Amino acid sequence: MTRTQIALDTESHRRARERAADLGVSLAEYVRRLVERDLGEPEQSVDPSAFLSLGSSGGSNVARHKDEYIAQAIEDDVLPGRPRRRA
Repeated sequence: MTRTQIALDTESHRRARERAADLGVSLAEYVRRLVERDLGEPEQSVDPSAFLSLGSSGGSNVARHKDEYIAQAIEDDVLPGRPRRRA
């Protein structure tokens, strides 16, 4: 590590010390974290095609059976403890 000296106005210094205390770290650690966050690696962009298969139904067709699923959910809520029927 390299020792560095910085100058802050009184109010900024007070607020920075308070924030560091809130985080449970020293003022020096707080400043190191701010610098690291600012100089850190830029966020990588994600290829939009990575999201295309999210939520894949695996072959089920919820749209086709939605009325049955809703009826079953209502029945289960109104008549708890009753054996579930399969759609």
